[in-house]
Amino acid sequence: MSSDFVAAIDLGSNSFHMIVARIVNGHVQVLDRLREMVQLAAGLDGRNRLSADSQQRALECLARFGQRLRHIPPARLRIVGTNTLRQARNSAEFITRAEQVLGHRVEIVSGQEEARLIYLGVAHSVGDVTGQRLVIDIGGGSTELIIGEKFEPRHLASLRMGCVSLSRACFADGRVTAARLREAELLVQLHLAPVREEYLARGWEVVTGASGSIKAIQDVLISEGWSREGITLEGLRRLRAALLEARDTAGIAERWQLEPARARVFVGGFVALHGLCEALAVQHLEVSEGALREGLIYDLLGRIRHEDVRDRTIADVIRRFDLDEGQAARVSASALDFLRQVRAAWDLNGREARHVLDRAARLHEIGLLLTHDQYHKHGAYVLEHSDLPGYSRDDQRLLSALVRRHRRSFPNDAFAHLPRDWARPARRLCVLLRLAVVLHRGRSNEPLPEISLRVQRQRLRLQFPSGWLAAHPLTRADLQHEARLLAKAGFVLQPGR
Repeated sequence: MSSDFVAAIDLGSNSFHMIVARIVNGHVQVLDRLREMVQLAAGLDGRNRLSADSQQRALECLARFGQRLRHIPPARLRIVGTNTLRQARNSAEFITRAEQVLGHRVEIVSGQEEARLIYLGVAHSVGDVTGQRLVIDIGGGSTELIIGEKFEPRHLASLRMGCVSLSRACFADGRVTAARLREAELLVQLHLAPVREEYLARGWEVVTGASGSIKAIQDVLISEGWSREGITLEGLRRLRAALLEARDTAGIAERWQLEPARARVFVGGFVALHGLCEALAVQHLEVSEGALREGLIYDLLGRIRHEDVRDRTIADVIRRFDLDEGQAARVSASALDFLRQVRAAWDLNGREARHVLDRAARLHEIGLLLTHDQYHKHGAYVLEHSDLPGYSRDDQRLLSALVRRHRRSFPNDAFAHLPRDWARPARRLCVLLRLAVVLHRGRSNEPLPEISLRVQRQRLRLQFPSGWLAAHPLTRADLQHEARLLAKAGFVLQPGR
C-alpha cells in the first residue's frame, strides 16, 4: 500500500471504528470506514475488570480490522482506547493481546485528549462558523463537551457518563418507565453540575453533535417527522414521550428499526443528550459525520507535516513553568548528538526516539518549580498527571520515566512498567540524557568540546580531547560517580582522556 495512506482506529466503549484515508495534495480523502458495536463497556464487571467474553468479542473485531492495516507503516497509523480502557483494571492485559492481533501499538488517551481529538475531527467535517462552537460527543462510557473556535479547542471536559453506562445503570433489563427515566436524568444532571455554569458563561454560536448515539437519535427524529435536519430540543421532548410508549428495548427496536445492539443503549444515549440540551438551553444542534477517528487522522497528518501539537504542548509547558530554556537547549543538543552517534548500534533509528529524548531533555528540570530537593521525582509526577495535548497515557508515562531517572538512582528495572516495545529503548535513551545532564552541570554557555561516544551492547566509551578531563576535574569526578550509578542498571561507562 502506498505511503500516502493513513489509518486510525477508535476503540470506543460502545463501538470500534476504523477509518482508512489517502492524502491527496495535502487533503484527506476517506477510502474506507468500518464500525462494529463491540460494547466493551458492557463487559466491565463490579470490580472494573473486562470479562473474557468482552475481550474475545473485541479481539475478533480487531482481527478483522487488522487485515486492512497490514501494509500501513506504524508512523501512519494511530490506534487509541478511550473511557472503558482507561477504567478497566485489566486493560494492560487486553492491550497486549490487541497489539499482538493488530501488529501495531495501542495508545490509551485521557478524557481531555479524547475531547481535543473529537473537536479536531468535527471542526474538519462541518462548515466554518463565526465565533465559538460547542461540540457534544456521547460515547459508551463518557461524554465529551468541547468549546472551540475554528480548529482550536478552548475548553474541554470529559464527563463519566455515556450511552452504555447509563443504560446499564438505569435500564439494565430493557424496561423504560417514567421513574427510571427520572433517575437517569438526575444522574446526568449530577455529572453535569460541576461544569454547567462555566459552560453557560462561556457561550457559543453553534452546537454540533458527534457519535453514533447522536446520529441514531437524529435518524429517529427525522423518521417521525419531528425534525428535517439535525436535532431540536422540542424533538427530544417528543421522543421522551415516545420512549415511554415503546416501554422496552424490543419496542424501541421494532418502532424505529434499530439493530439490537443500538436499541440496548439507545435510551442511555437519549437521556444524556436530552439532559445536556435542557441544562445548557440548546435549542438545536447539527450532527457531524466526523469525530474521534477523523480527529486522529488530522492529528496524524500534522505529525507527518512536522506540525506536531506535542511540540506546541512542550513549548507551553516550558513557558508555564518558567524553565531555563538555555540549559534545556544545551542538554538537548548534547543528548541528541549522543543519539546520532549510537542510534545504529542501539537500534534507536526511529524519529519518535529523537522526539522523546529531545522533549525529556527540555523538560528534565520541570520539578524545580516546587523544590530542588528530589526535583526529578516532582517533575516526573507533574508530567505523568498533567493534561498534555497530543500525548497518550503511555506517552506521558514514558516522558515521566525519563525525567524521573535522569539523575541519581538508576535501578535495572527502572522502565519495567512501560509498554514492552519501549522498555529497552527508554533505558538507553535515559543513559544518553543522564550523560548530557552530567556534562552540563555547570550551566555554562561555553560549548563542550567534540565528544565521541561508542557503544557495544551495555558498554559505553566516552572519548574527550586529550587533556580535557584533566583540566576539568569536577566533570571527571561527576562521570566517575555516574559510572557507579549506571553499573546498577548493567551499563559500563568508561570515560577516556
